[in-house]
Amino acid sequence: MSPSPAPKSGSFDVAVIGAGPTGLSCAIELKRRGVQAVVFEKGCVVNSLYHYPTHMTFFTTPELLEIGDIPMTSVREKPTRGEALKYYRRVTDYYLLDIRQYEHVDDIQGDDGEFSVATTDRQGRPGAYQARKIIIATGYYDIPVLMNVPGEELPKVLHYYKEPHPFYDCDVAVIGSKNSAVITALEIYRAGGRVTLIHRTAELSGKIKYWILPDITNRIKSGEIDAYSQSSVLEITDNAIRISTPDGEKTLKNDFVLAMTGYSPDLEFLRRCGITLESDTRKPHTDDATYESTRPGMYLAGVIVAGMHTNEIFIENGRFHGIAIADDIAAQLNPTRFSSAGS
Repeated sequence: MSPSPAPKSGSFDVAVIGAGPTGLSCAIELKRRGVQAVVFEKGCVVNSLYHYPTHMTFFTTPELLEIGDIPMTSVREKPTRGEALKYYRRVTDYYLLDIRQYEHVDDIQGDDGEFSVATTDRQGRPGAYQARKIIIATGYYDIPVLMNVPGEELPKVLHYYKEPHPFYDCDVAVIGSKNSAVITALEIYRAGGRVTLIHRTAELSGKIKYWILPDITNRIKSGEIDAYSQSSVLEITDNAIRISTPDGEKTLKNDFVLAMTGYSPDLEFLRRCGITLESDTRKPHTDDATYESTRPGMYLAGVIVAGMHTNEIFIENGRFHGIAIADDIAAQLNPTRFSSAGS
């Protein structure tokens, strides 16, 4: 029997958990202040953006996605997913960030100034690292909100949508009433899928992009896309889906279910880290100025600061958390020579 591999190890000023735009921004701001940081990411760099639909266009302008004072350019007014991925790769290279891709953080022990970070990489090798400070910037896109119905575990049920081609000539149920569900339904319909849109609300979300709402409304009115409002999924089987509607239960022929029911932060990880959450919103308690949590030396950045109110923080505003956090950490670790990057 071969011996178990020795744990990977290292000692750093700061360990950043999550290599999304906010995590990258934190690492950049720390580096600018002379603070040594390592970034752990359980997937690839900007993993959440990678899982966005292949042909997605952001509903924002390039300058609002910029980090590290590196300009972002796009062919059109609004950048695409592909342009964003290329941009964040370029920023990572420019700042020579130390990113450990495909290395999952399992546990964080210790106290302010002497944290221990336990990890596992994709080959199953353990890691044991030390860090004086911790920044958690894990986002929320990795944990789908489940419907909790029988059959949801079947391979035909998907919580992420990439592109419409696999659903050509198939019976597809799309669950949800917001932008992601509506866009998914329209793209699959135009790729030759037979689409049924199912949602609990009486009307589609009022936050659907203004140029998309007339499109889905007309497709439903014409019968090109079937729709069931005030309805919910009761059961999913190999070749059907059973739903509850205002007119009673119905069983629909079905090949795939795309549950566009939203996503949530990894609140259980925060609890394991000893971070206190509000009982109703699940919002972590943080310092308003520095984003330090109730566990000294552990900071939160990005959308997880908002708890379950994930629509309050986006890349556009979460990217600035790194400045305040880096200022506070640098002042503590290097009090005699620290000056803010903006001074």
